[in-house]
Amino acid sequence: MSRSVTSTTPEILPPLSVEALVNGGAGLVRHEGQVVFVPHTAVGDVITCAISKRKKTYAEARLVDLVEPGPGRCQPICPVAGECGGCQWQHLAYPEQAFWKDYLFRQTLIRRCSISEERILPLLVAPEPFAYRSRVQIKCHNTGAGFITGFYRPQSRYVVGVEHCPLIPDKLNGLLGELRIRINGSFFAGEIPQIDLAIDDHDKCTAVVHYLGHHSSDLADRLGALQGLADIFLQQGTKKKIQTVCGDGRLGILVDEPPLELKYLVGGFAQINLAQNRVMVAKVLDLLNWSKNDRVVDLYCGMGNFSLPLARRVDRVLGVEESPLSIAMAKQNAVDNGLLNAHFQCHSAEQDLSGLLASFPVDILILDPPRSGAYEVMKQIAEKMVSHVIYISCDPQTFARDLCRLIHCGYEVVSSQPLDMFPQTYHCESITYLRRRP
Repeated sequence: MSRSVTSTTPEILPPLSVEALVNGGAGLVRHEGQVVFVPHTAVGDVITCAISKRKKTYAEARLVDLVEPGPGRCQPICPVAGECGGCQWQHLAYPEQAFWKDYLFRQTLIRRCSISEERILPLLVAPEPFAYRSRVQIKCHNTGAGFITGFYRPQSRYVVGVEHCPLIPDKLNGLLGELRIRINGSFFAGEIPQIDLAIDDHDKCTAVVHYLGHHSSDLADRLGALQGLADIFLQQGTKKKIQTVCGDGRLGILVDEPPLELKYLVGGFAQINLAQNRVMVAKVLDLLNWSKNDRVVDLYCGMGNFSLPLARRVDRVLGVEESPLSIAMAKQNAVDNGLLNAHFQCHSAEQDLSGLLASFPVDILILDPPRSGAYEVMKQIAEKMVSHVIYISCDPQTFARDLCRLIHCGYEVVSSQPLDMFPQTYHCESITYLRRRP
């Protein structure tokens, strides 16, 4: 009896030319009328690729061979670029990255939200395309060859080993090397899935070692030898179970002129690109002629990144954030900087924002939500008829979704400016100012 056999041989397409980059970072080629998306490619590349997934209207493929490089392609400085999931665009020269971030952001707003092109300002490029990350989560795996630290391969749990990551400062790379030495070959190595590293504007470092075992005091003794290099902590389970090995875990960032120092604790949030964060804060401060009569609400305020610079310029600021740790630091930062007109509440922006705004007359609302956006908040903003809205976004797609809702509810875009907070990746930050139509 004959038996049908399904072939597992991948379908490899003939050489094709990459026409454009798309949201999500992949290159676009066409084969027999169908669009195919291929990661780790550059415009002008001639490539062969293997189909990995077919849909009704498009296909996804992996790069097999670079037949001829495009003009914007460069040689990555990291030996595992393309294999490691930490960055997607290291094979693109930085001007090429900037061009496509600007173009894709612009096209997203024009096509999805019908924004006039003249309202969209040019991309603010990063001053340093490498060594900019102030925070990073390092994935770990213990093997027969030793304790491996690096990042997950895209769409997998396989840890790609990275000896020196060019996206983080040398001081953090050095700290990670010392942690590897202390952990490698130890009883604890198989119970450490992740290490969180951070560095502040004063070059102070912290490390949080995630530990799944039951001998945390012994591991703490081993890591205590790194005192002086960094503040070291162990985390077992949630952030509430952080054990101090050494140091106080307080980090500081600088914003505004003259500089305000804002402190945050290990486990709290700060932007990963401190230089670009200062640019972003400055751009927000330049958007309006702030008045001592203004009242501002800052949603997703963190430790006061926007709230406290604004408190220098307006009558009163109310910062709202659901993280108790961040709110505690925001309150302390307000006291430390003598900004007693800044007030903070631990509150979810999505839950009864209308009630919160009813008790606090607001002229200007700022929001800096997570990558998932703030769709449920948009309706509440419109219902309270807030006159001015400044939306900080780290994801153009969820932002476009939210923006359409605000426009439908009576707001117009005055200006929108993309900002490159994440060089070597396709991610794009933006600052958009909206005004309620009369």
